[in-house]
Amino acid sequence: MNSLVFLRPLTFSPSPPQSKLSVKNPSFRISFSSAQSNAVEAGEYKPGVFDDLFLNLFRSRMVKEVGWDSEKPGYDGLIDVANQLMMKSKSNSKVKEAAVRILISLFPPFLLDLYRMLVAPIGGGKVAAMMVARVTALSCQWLMGPCTVNSVNLPDGSSCSSGVFVERCKYLEESKCVGICINTCKLPTQTFFKDYMGVPLAMEPDFTNYSCQFSFGVLPPRPEEDSTLKEPCLEICPNATRRKEINRNMDNKELVQCPKA
Repeated sequence: MNSLVFLRPLTFSPSPPQSKLSVKNPSFRISFSSAQSNAVEAGEYKPGVFDDLFLNLFRSRMVKEVGWDSEKPGYDGLIDVANQLMMKSKSNSKVKEAAVRILISLFPPFLLDLYRMLVAPIGGGKVAAMMVARVTALSCQWLMGPCTVNSVNLPDGSSCSSGVFVERCKYLEESKCVGICINTCKLPTQTFFKDYMGVPLAMEPDFTNYSCQFSFGVLPPRPEEDSTLKEPCLEICPNATRRKEINRNMDNKELVQCPKA
């Protein structure tokens, strides 16, 4: 959900010699490895030194918005809170509004306004788009899993390294729900970047392999043209098997849109 969740200034203390930051070009793969872990290899992500801080901060903001917390620790508890957000909200639009508020709450006052007014206009928006792509890849692997910065085609016909490709989204895979992906991540994240940071964003989740392409600097399609909003339940959805059985009994061979989407 949250792609650029940490643009706020961070204070770094000297780290142990074993910790390291590795950057591999040209894909701009960024990964942290803690003192207890080995170097991160391509295609895998191991928790780093800041992951617990990021997770706890994000979860605390979500808990405050929802007014409820799970007894489960760590990432499993975060997914429980996301499910509760979906259940307590009266409509999908309310879920999206709540998710946007959560993202806003992660930043210091005035930082978003300053970024939108001072950084977003530079270079026709390309500088801001490339900046948020890199920070997203750097700060959000704890949430989404391994990801790399890549090049995307912009509306003016040029290309720019303002994309982020998520190899297999952990948030989607753990939530097991198209509706949670769309309403707590895709739609609110697109709205947040465009309205509060001045950077258009189109997110394209692939519900067959759980990958996701972030295209900063690109406007998302209109809702009526966005095929992801009409997706059926995932194969791993706990309720998908039951719905398929009901459809089979009714001789209905059409795929039913995820009811939470």
